[in-house]
Amino acid sequence: MMKTRKRATAISDSILGSLMTTNTAARPQNCGGRPAKTRRTRVVLVLAAFLLEGCGSTGKANSEATKLPQVAVVRVARKDLSSNLQIASEFLPFQEVNVYAKVSGYIQKLYVDWGTHVHKGQLLAVLEIPELQQQLELDEAAVRRSEHDLTRTQEDATQAQSKYEVADLTYKRLATVLKTRPGLVAQEDIDVAGGKDLEAKAGVSGARAAVSAAEQALKVAQAALEKDKAIYAYARITAPFDGVVTRIDAYSGALLPAGTSSNGDQALCRLSENDHLRLVIPVPERAVSDVHLGQSVAVQVSNNSQPFQGQIVRFSEQIDTQTRTMHTEVDVPNPKYQLIPGMYATVQIPLHSVKGVLTLPTQAVQISSGGHGTVLVVNANSKIEKRDVVLGLQSATDTEILSGLQDNEMVVFGEQSQYKPGELVVPKVVAPSEME
Repeated sequence: MMKTRKRATAISDSILGSLMTTNTAARPQNCGGRPAKTRRTRVVLVLAAFLLEGCGSTGKANSEATKLPQVAVVRVARKDLSSNLQIASEFLPFQEVNVYAKVSGYIQKLYVDWGTHVHKGQLLAVLEIPELQQQLELDEAAVRRSEHDLTRTQEDATQAQSKYEVADLTYKRLATVLKTRPGLVAQEDIDVAGGKDLEAKAGVSGARAAVSAAEQALKVAQAALEKDKAIYAYARITAPFDGVVTRIDAYSGALLPAGTSSNGDQALCRLSENDHLRLVIPVPERAVSDVHLGQSVAVQVSNNSQPFQGQIVRFSEQIDTQTRTMHTEVDVPNPKYQLIPGMYATVQIPLHSVKGVLTLPTQAVQISSGGHGTVLVVNANSKIEKRDVVLGLQSATDTEILSGLQDNEMVVFGEQSQYKPGELVVPKVVAPSEME
C-alpha cells in the first residue's frame, strides 16, 4: 500500500509540473475565462480521487485474503516405522501352591510368617502326632519279633536238615548191605529206615517253608515300620521350592488336618515363586503368525520408569474360538523382587518394521477398508484436493503411504469433513504434537 501511495504522489507531482509549465507558457491570467488557480484545484481533486480508488482496491484484496480459512497441514515425510502389539496384563507368580499337611497333627513349632523368603527344603513347621509315635513303637516291636521268629525257624530248619542227612545216610547204608549180603539185614529194618528218611525229608521241607514265612513276616513288619516312618516324616513340613510365604492360615497350637482327609481344606500357608514371574497375554488372531518362542519383549510397569525384559516361552498353539485369541505366556525374571504379583504391566511385542517409507500422521488419513484411505491435499494453488491413497504399515502415531502421495506434499491434519475439494485455503504447516 505504501508503494501505491508513493507511485500516486509521483504521478501527481508530474502532472502538476506539466500543468504549471503549460499555464506559464500561455496566459497565466486567463484560460477559457477561468483562473489558473481553479484549474490546479481541479487537477488536485482528480488526483486525490485516483489515489483513493487505488487504496480502496488494495484494501479490498487484503480483506478477501484475510477471509480465507487457515488450515493446519503436515508434510509427507520419510520415516522408519515399526508396528508393535501393546497388551496390558497382570503379573502372576511363576508357580503358587497352598502347603498342606500330609497327616493330621498339632502345630508344635512354626518357623515362618507373612512375607518370609524360604528355600527349597527349608523347614516351615513341625507337627506333634502322639498316636503316630506310638504306632512307630509298635512297628519296631513287630520287626524285632519277626526277626526272632526268623532266627528260630532258621535253627529249626538246620536241625531238620541234620536229621534228614542222618536218616538218609542210614537208609542208604542198609539198602547197600541188603544188596551185597542178603539176609544179613532184616527187611523190616530197611523199611523202618526208609520211613525215617522220608519223614526227615518232609521235616526239612516244612522247616524251609517256616523260614520263608518268617522272612515274609519280617518284610511285612519292616514295610509297616518304613511306612509309618515316612508318614511321621511329614510331621516336618518343608518348602517345595524357593519362594515367599504370601499367607499364613494356621499358627502354633492349631490342629492342622491332613490334606487327604475329607475336611483337609485348611492349609498351613501359601507359597509363591516370585523371583520369576509370568504374564498371560491373549494375542489377537491377526498377530499370531508374528509371535515366536524365545522372542524378547519390552515390559513396562506404570509405577516404574525402568523397562523390564521378558521372553515369550510358551503358547497354546490354538486360537480360542470365542475370543479369537491365542493363550501366550511371557516370563519375566525378578531376582531383586522389584515386581510383585498382581501388578499391571504393558507388554510391547514387535511385529513388523520398515525403513525410509513415505508416512503421514494417522490423524491426517481417513482410513477405509482393504488398506485404502483418503487424504485432503493442499495443492500448489492453495486449493483443497481429495486424493485416494494406498496404506501400508500402521504404528501408534503414523501410517505408511504406499501410493497416492509424494514427498513434501501438504496434507490437511485433523478433521476432513469441514473442508470441500476445490476450496481455497491458507495452509499452515504444524507439528502433530502441537495439535494434541
